[in-house]
This record gives sequence, C-alpha cells and structure tokens, in this order.
Amino acid sequence: MNLSEMNNTPFDNQVAIITGAGQGIGFEIARQLALQGAGVILNDADQDLAAEAARRIRDLGGECIAFAGDASSQEIIDGMVEEAVKCFGKLTICVANAGITLFGDFFEYPAEKLRQVLEVNLMGSFMLTQAAARQMRKQKSGGRVLLMSSVVGHQAHKFLGAYAMTKAGLEMLAKNLVIELSPHGITINTVAPGATLTERTLAEDPTYPKTWSAITPMGRPAICEDIANAALFLLSPHSGHITGQSLVVDGGWTSVSPLPDLSNMAVNKD
Repeated sequence: MNLSEMNNTPFDNQVAIITGAGQGIGFEIARQLALQGAGVILNDADQDLAAEAARRIRDLGGECIAFAGDASSQEIIDGMVEEAVKCFGKLTICVANAGITLFGDFFEYPAEKLRQVLEVNLMGSFMLTQAAARQMRKQKSGGRVLLMSSVVGHQAHKFLGAYAMTKAGLEMLAKNLVIELSPHGITINTVAPGATLTERTLAEDPTYPKTWSAITPMGRPAICEDIANAALFLLSPHSGHITGQSLVVDGGWTSVSPLPDLSNMAVNKD
C-alpha cells in the first residue's frame, strides 16, 4: 500500500489491548491509537488510574474502555480479550506494555523480587500474546503484536540483572514466535526504549532529565511520544513485512552506553 493511499486514520476498524497504560508510554500509545481510529481496551493494575486514563482519551474523542487488573493474571488476560470482542467485535492489536523494574544488588537479590519481575514482565507478556494470537487466528484476518523491551535487554546496567534478563527474553520470544504466528498473518515485534521521561521516572529521580541528557548522544532522554511513534509504526499498515524485530529508541545511548552515577542510589536489599 502506498503512503498516498492511506488516510489520516490508519487504525480505523482496528481494536487494541494495551496493558500498563494508565500513564507513561502505555497511555501515549493508547491515546494515539484511539485518536487515529482504533477501539482501545486500556489496562492498568490501578483501577482509578485506568478509569481516569480512559476518560481522558474519550474526552479527546477516542473510543477507550478501562479494564483494571493484574496484567500477569490469566483471568484478567482472558477477560480483556473477551471485552475487546464483546465491545468491538474483534481484536487486531495487542501491546504487552505492562512491566515492573525492581533494582537490586545481584548478590542480595531476593527470590520474591525475582518472582515478581518474571511474572509480570515475562509470564504476563507471554500469556497475553498467546490469548491475543488465539483470537486473531480464530478471526483469520491477521493482526499485530508488540512487546515492550528495553535498552537493558541489549546493554548491561548495574542493579538491573533480573529486569534485563526479562527484556532480552521478550526479544527472543518475538523472534521465535515469527515461526508460529506468520502463517496466520500476525506480526510480532518489540520496541526497546531507552531513558524516557514519564511520571514514574520523574517521581523516582528529580534529576533524571539532567542525568540522562548528559549521557545521551542526542542530548536528551526520550519523551513518551518518541516511543509511541515507533510503536505505532510497527502496529500500522506501513510495517506489514516487518516481524521478529526489535526497534531501539534511545537517542543513541546503546551505541556508547555510559551509565548514570549510581553512587547515591539506595538499593533495596530486602
């Protein structure tokens, strides 16, 4: 399809599930999809946050339904797919954005923290992809799956061993599932954001913009729109022959990979 043949709402008649979308990158992906024509099921673990995010998108004119709950729960995952079909008649886009970051010294990293990171980042993404792909296969009309990776799935970062392991795992999952999803017209890719200004990163570290501006070749950390723009490309009709790939959006950081100063960071060893 030619760019000139595409209209201004490339996601008309598309239906998306996006997890972890109450704020930050997930919210921006949901907002852009909805404003470009998609019906959106917006998930977040925080019920109030999910409801407010969906309301904000509806106020802008988008179709968006809040679905709160733990994105690693099979019950919640199945419920989201059922809600998409019930409300919009189908499911064509799945964005496994929900994830948690639990810093910690490797030598002291507790099993419970590791279990939490694995359950949300890996198991939740795997099971959501499975449930969404089953629905897409049933529909026989293809679809798009996007997993949210990270630059630390490519480059080492102190205190993030567990998190980095899950993100590298998601990229391998996308590569591997090309074999099983492609015959059904389903593409699967990952976006690997670098340092990004979100409500969470700014709340955790007020010096975040200054710190990452100094060590990012482009001179600033990403904003949510930077990541969402890349995500929407991989979800759009423009990317129909791209699958099993990871798109790094980091202002060049992985090319040089200097670490921020972590000397004053309080690492929870409990």
